[in-house]
Amino acid sequence: MKSIKQKFDLKGKVAIVTGSSKGIGLSIAKGLAENGAKLVISSRKQAAVDMVAEEFKKAGLEAIGLACHIGDAEQRKVLVAKTMEQYGRIDILVNNAAINPFYGPLETSGEEVFDKIMNVNVKAPWLLSNLVQPHMKAQGSGSIINISSVEGIHPGFRLGLYSMTKSALIMLTKNQAKEWGRYGIRSNVVCPGLIKTKFSESLWSDEKLAAGYNQMVPLKRMAEPDEMAGVVMLLASDAGSYMTGGVYAADGGYLISG
Repeated sequence: MKSIKQKFDLKGKVAIVTGSSKGIGLSIAKGLAENGAKLVISSRKQAAVDMVAEEFKKAGLEAIGLACHIGDAEQRKVLVAKTMEQYGRIDILVNNAAINPFYGPLETSGEEVFDKIMNVNVKAPWLLSNLVQPHMKAQGSGSIINISSVEGIHPGFRLGLYSMTKSALIMLTKNQAKEWGRYGIRSNVVCPGLIKTKFSESLWSDEKLAAGYNQMVPLKRMAEPDEMAGVVMLLASDAGSYMTGGVYAADGGYLISG
């Protein structure tokens, strides 16, 4: 029997984290690497992923940087092929990369924005997971962790299109869990609340909005990016070996407030 410490240990495991050159993705990647995983750092620019991979190596962690625009089919294929070439396996996929190019009422958005946000936030995680699935199936194990949002459960104002994509990601996760569990593949989804990252800066830099949020949530504050790494660690490791199809909020109590 493994001890609980051993169950959290990710030595020998290989993880791909999309959108991991900054923000939540970076802190998740760092947490996985510190726990022993070999990391594939991925985001759109090669210079950005190389810089992160170098930082990891200097800290004694194992990582490579592979640039990938998650909305591009060819680049997704190359990401998976190069990971297999380098490490020979894929144990953990964290679908973290997302965009939110529009902030406003539903009726004022154009179709091209809808297509763009759906392509990156829903279609890309679906297709990237499909590319990784045969490798996880062949080894009889794997953990897919999709990063959604509390916006996918509880609608906020002016984030309608983003909320739709994050809700779809939750249902994608449940279907992956249902269909792929027989192959030893687990799929879970994490729903962060408001986190102080560049991605959400337009929200938390608004003093009035930030004060209202802090007053409303039970923990009375926003999250730091590194507060998302722990729940991912559990879902990625053998410590969470019976967890699949789950929706896990890390939101300071946002969903129970109001």
